[in-house]
Amino acid sequence: MIEGRRSATAERVAMRRAAHQLYDDPVVFTDPLAFRVLSDEAAARVRNGAEEENGNAWARGLRAFIAVRSRFAEEELAAAVERGVRQYVVLGAGLDTFAYRNSQSSLAVFEVDHPATQEWKRQRLAHAGIGIPESLRFAPVDFEHQTLLAGLEAAGFNPKQPAFFSWLGVVPYLTRDAVMSTLKTIGALPSGSGVVFDYAIPRELMGEAERRAFEFLAERVARAGEPFRSFFVPEQLAADLRGLGFTTIEDLDGAALRAQWFANNEQERPHGRSGHMLCAWV
Repeated sequence: MIEGRRSATAERVAMRRAAHQLYDDPVVFTDPLAFRVLSDEAAARVRNGAEEENGNAWARGLRAFIAVRSRFAEEELAAAVERGVRQYVVLGAGLDTFAYRNSQSSLAVFEVDHPATQEWKRQRLAHAGIGIPESLRFAPVDFEHQTLLAGLEAAGFNPKQPAFFSWLGVVPYLTRDAVMSTLKTIGALPSGSGVVFDYAIPRELMGEAERRAFEFLAERVARAGEPFRSFFVPEQLAADLRGLGFTTIEDLDGAALRAQWFANNEQERPHGRSGHMLCAWV
């Protein structure tokens, strides 16, 4: 991310979530606010089909992964709430809309993001007439230069109580040190805390078709000033997480995601193994 500039990929992800509502079958993640948080120009591009030629296989596969990771995160959050968790932290929130769809007033939601991106989001919310719920707290934090816990505590987060974290579409853009520092912070929280995030495996572990698709995406995000910076081998990542205090780990690759949410659909499903979804609990 370019210093002082809001995230370009945050808007692209939001556009793909919106496109998922229109172009994909099945819709695995329903978001009634998906279009409202977009600028008028971005929404028009999605509606008229100009964005990514909405029918091509590459665009469908990427949208499917983006939709599934949001669905997976919110299902795991629901499980955490059932177990008594009352703090939800959205790391790198971008234009995520959960806080504005949240019907549980007892669940405190903390949106953590780079200050420039967060200010841009607040402008988008105001333009769309979407109110800020009392349960929401904004926590502007630069992951590479600030302490996550300090930023959260300044927003009212209680580190003595368990919390659930979602960290979607962020990890690949951070350094390994920044990723592990954040996971160490979460792993030190009280029992019952958890995190869900997506990550990319190293290029050498990808198949040829996967690698071509990944390189296409990597080139695009690099041109936007937000290159991919970290990759993880699943087995080593699981071992690292256990060393940080996590005791239960679920790691889903593309095949597992397809089996769970797209078993009967050959068109709308995430492709390849390069993107993984992982949920870990303390």
